Amino acid sequence: MNVLACDVGLKRIGLSTLTQGIILPLPPIIRINRNQAASALDKILHERDIAILVIGLPSGDTPKYLQMQARIRHFIALLCFKGEKHFVNEDCTSLEALDSIQHMKKQNKHKAQKDGRLDSISACMILERYIQSLKEPV
Repeated sequence: MNVLACDVGLKRIGLSTLTQGIILPLPPIIRINRNQAASALDKILHERDIAILVIGLPSGDTPKYLQMQARIRHFIALLCFKGEKHFVNEDCTSLEALDSIQHMKKQNKHKAQKDGRLDSISACMILERYIQSLKEPV
């Protein structure tokens, strides 16, 4: 079953996929506007024959988090995707992703943040959390 995870942000959408049991980052979608980004994501979902879409969603009930949750849910509602959708807690995935590139030089770290690679690493962590949740007893 083909699975894709996304880390939806205001500027970039990080993507990762599960391939033969291995989580791999994909090139991110650079957002120009939400319709363009939704169309680009729909195209990827179709081309990769994705059955399950895993979406990172921040937790928390402060206005900032509630607004971001609403934006993400609205964006996902724009998709034509008819497969399964699963929302997963994305708290701290950006910090974990940043921590995972500490070995890089400062200039390369900055470039990874700007070009969206960091967002796709974050999507890998979101996908990892989803897979882990499947293994946990109910």
